[in-house]
Amino acid sequence: MHNIIPNIFTFISTFKKEEILNLNKNIGIIFRNYKDTLDINEILKLRQFCRSNNRKLYLANNIKLAINLNLNGVYIPAFNKDIGFNKFNTKKDFLILGSAHNIYEIKEKEKQGVEIIFLSPLFKTKKNENELGINKFKILSRLSKKKIIALGGISKKNINMLKITNANGFSGISFFFNNI
Repeated sequence: MHNIIPNIFTFISTFKKEEILNLNKNIGIIFRNYKDTLDINEILKLRQFCRSNNRKLYLANNIKLAINLNLNGVYIPAFNKDIGFNKFNTKKDFLILGSAHNIYEIKEKEKQGVEIIFLSPLFKTKKNENELGINKFKILSRLSKKKIIALGGISKKNINMLKITNANGFSGISFFFNNI
């Protein structure tokens, strides 16, 4: 069986079985919690749950732990500027994801060995009023040969606008969990 890479992702900060069960199985799950120290037991429970339900799990900002726990990959946020990710020995289907907001960060993510770039924010969000917009997003997405995932402000109202971008997929938090 070959490795299928998701083109839709969501971010979670805690393991809530019911919320994940309501998601389509083709949605990649990125565990990201920058407020609390990582609870290895929670990640192990989430990993077991994802494996038994045939879901892809990625850990944010900790490649060593993602490799040690045999997860599907790691997500490198835009604020992480370390370019030492290429030195890690990873299994063949280990995926390195990363986010960027401009051309400099896109090139930085390419140097980090990222295979998929989350370009954000496409639309306005509660946290960020400075969205890229469709045109700037399209221009930036053409500057890399990597797969580009749209991130930020995606809602039921604007989901159809993704069709006119060069995005290979999209990601969100509130899009999935506010509609359950």
